Amino acid sequence: MTESFPASHLADFLRFLSFPSISADSAAPYRQGIRDCAGWLAGRLKAAGLVPEVHETEGHPVVVARNAHRPGLPTVLIYGHYDVQPVDPLSLWHHPPFEPHVEEGIVTARGSADNKGQILAHILGVEEALRASGTLPVNLIFLIEGEEEIGSPSLAPFLERNREAFRCDGVVISDSPMIAPGVPTLTYGLRGVAAMEVAVHGPTKDLHSGMYGGAVVNPVTVLARLVASLHGPDGAVAVPGFYDGVLPVEAWEREAWAKLPFGEAELLAASGAPALGGEAGYSPLERLWARPTAEVNGLYGGYQGEGSKTVLPSEAHAKLTFRLVPGQTAAGVLAAVEA
Repeated sequence: MTESFPASHLADFLRFLSFPSISADSAAPYRQGIRDCAGWLAGRLKAAGLVPEVHETEGHPVVVARNAHRPGLPTVLIYGHYDVQPVDPLSLWHHPPFEPHVEEGIVTARGSADNKGQILAHILGVEEALRASGTLPVNLIFLIEGEEEIGSPSLAPFLERNREAFRCDGVVISDSPMIAPGVPTLTYGLRGVAAMEVAVHGPTKDLHSGMYGGAVVNPVTVLARLVASLHGPDGAVAVPGFYDGVLPVEAWEREAWAKLPFGEAELLAASGAPALGGEAGYSPLERLWARPTAEVNGLYGGYQGEGSKTVLPSEAHAKLTFRLVPGQTAAGVLAAVEA
């Protein structure tokens, strides 16, 4: 939302969004976009009154900035990332992804909500605090990387090499949303994730369904039954042991979440889905924030082209992910699903 943005802040936001900083694509425009974005970010941190550094890594640069540290104050590290997701398919964009579009108070561009908007908000807030009082109540470190969208492969080695330089008392992760416009939001936990791919193999080659259908088991049918068995009629995950150790929703959480200006109607509108669903006995927000899930991310096998092909496929595949909550481990969940 842009209504309360000073013009200079909005200009900074639009400039930040104009860099094609796609970390997953090594093509020249994006490789250069990453470097240009890191350089602009360092300059903006300097303009905010901080001391910036651009560190080379095995991959994309890490941008760091600090205020004047004082003995006796706690040190807070603010983490964010300046790289963005790929933009394909371009045909689905109403406006070019790196030409920010402002309409009815909404800025649309790749990276506006993940993660350039959030990290810039922190930078602007620090700048205004420094301008008002000349100092901060904490020793501050910004650490803004360029590889979050590809799993941060260079970040751990970088931090290991510079362990002492980034020692801090707390970390603020600037990579989450606000619950509603104008509602300050503190995210105190995120569900984890575990992933697997399932392959079902049948005959050694695709077969003609007229010659073999009914006599040879179809791998796509087998996989469909396996996938359907992940959930029971009540929406709960039906895998034995899946909920072992899962902590219950706290009473104070239920009470706090129920007061938020974002409920079933808002979630339905935001999702664009025809209806909500999920595990019985929990509100939509409780399902989102406190309960584990099993999701089918992809299901494929057999003929995918236009028209009909009377094939009995030789194999079928499913991509699955599981959102994890406190009390679960990725290894334990994957082992239960595999069993």
